[in-house]
Amino acid sequence: MKKRVMNALEVFAKAMVQPLSYLAVAGMIMVLGVLLTNSTVTGLLPFLKWEPIQIFGDILYQGVMLFINNLHVIFAIGIPAALAKKDKHQAALVGFLSYITYLKTSNVLLDHMGKLAEPSEMLGLIGTGQAEILGIQCVDMGVFGGIILGCITGYVFNRTFQKNFKGAFQIYSGTRFSYVIMFAVSIVFGVASNFLWPFAQQGIAALAELIKGAGTFGLFLYGFLERLLVPTGLHHLIYTPFQFSDLGGVLQVGDTTVAGAYAIVMAEFQMPVERFSDSIYYMATGFTKMFGYIGIGAAFIHTAYKENKKRVKALVIPNVVTACLAAITEPLDFMFIFCAPVLYLVHSVIAGLFIALLKICDVTAFCGGNLLASVLLNLSAGVEKTHWPMMFVLGAIEIIVYFVVFSFIIKKFNYKTPGREDVAEGTSEDKKEESKANTGISSATEKIETKAEGGKMESLVAGLGGKENINTVENCFTRLRVNVNNPELLDEKLINVVPNSGIVKKDNDIQIIIGLTVADVRKDLEDYLEKIN
Repeated sequence: MKKRVMNALEVFAKAMVQPLSYLAVAGMIMVLGVLLTNSTVTGLLPFLKWEPIQIFGDILYQGVMLFINNLHVIFAIGIPAALAKKDKHQAALVGFLSYITYLKTSNVLLDHMGKLAEPSEMLGLIGTGQAEILGIQCVDMGVFGGIILGCITGYVFNRTFQKNFKGAFQIYSGTRFSYVIMFAVSIVFGVASNFLWPFAQQGIAALAELIKGAGTFGLFLYGFLERLLVPTGLHHLIYTPFQFSDLGGVLQVGDTTVAGAYAIVMAEFQMPVERFSDSIYYMATGFTKMFGYIGIGAAFIHTAYKENKKRVKALVIPNVVTACLAAITEPLDFMFIFCAPVLYLVHSVIAGLFIALLKICDVTAFCGGNLLASVLLNLSAGVEKTHWPMMFVLGAIEIIVYFVVFSFIIKKFNYKTPGREDVAEGTSEDKKEESKANTGISSATEKIETKAEGGKMESLVAGLGGKENINTVENCFTRLRVNVNNPELLDEKLINVVPNSGIVKKDNDIQIIIGLTVADVRKDLEDYLEKIN
């Protein structure tokens, strides 16, 4: 039972990543919009006050805010597409059709029961338990409505899209049959939401109060669990509800209601508030990514054996830069998660501790993304609103803490972190070759480096047990996720022909840590699988 639950949660988290991946790009677009229209920036650069520039900046900002405020719709479309084994574009369309059916069902039921809430002049529909989505007033399930219905759609689609009928009923075959089923399911879901979700709203409110009521300890747990669950891929389930739903707070901006820490913080950048609200602390998962991983990387280099330091620098420094500037940490995480699990536990504790310290030190600076965006946004918002100088003081302290603690623990327990792998007796060249093998980089990688991508994909497929052994191929931000029939057929030497930072095996689910190029690798793999018989 436990295994089934964990597998289901992993599939869910994997599906969540696909629509969320666009937020990294959207966030940078929003940063540009904020900078172009921010009064502090335009005061320093008067030419930005030119009306066409202001209009352009407002379009960038409002365009991304529309995306963020409609994440429930994005999830309803993106999750079915991510879960679908085939015809992903059809699954996305069925997801959207199902979602609007659910919205209208909720609206019609509320109308007939005389329960449509009247929006107030000041707060709109806030506090009524209802919201207007795509112009339809319904019970407010927020982001959870899109997530839940998206998962249901993906599940139903995979079990119905190949259904065939004959004769006059042939038109209802395939993905159209999936839509027919989901139309009925969406009506049931809409009815159920009207009667059951109000109780869930009470529970969600209680959970938010519990976390908030725990004060700094609640923030510590938030940061601790977000890092601790990275190996399972379930860390998205920790930060997503707080950053993109009512759990992270609610803010009224004119006639618009924004919910979730991400939307609130971005809205407050445009508002004349004295300081950011406490919702910003739920965006602080980026703090350790910007600073802590510098200390981790430095500790790996410092503790590496002398003859390996040059190689470790070449391996670690690019991944540290990726963590700081792209907020992608998995390549570094998987360098020590499995060889030093206690070290990773300590890492999670430190990460949670520094989110709590931000609150203790009254730092309301933006540290939810990459270092460059953080610097630009905090400078534009000003010191009084953010207390950003203290953020950099804490950042410097965190770097030192990570470096000292990691260096001590690695040496004390002789953990086999990068550059400290056991090397057999032999020549210097033999040691070099074995060291490469222990870090997941086989000598075969260098020999095939100049070959076409097809050669790498041929080795990867063979390493995964052949085409017949591969069930599904997916990816998240940095990991290629493959489900296989028989994990005993795996050959890691062949898999390692494709450069990676490690291979994680969970029964039939295989995760290959590729890095930021994982989407390209997945596409190459899928193209190759289609070509071979």
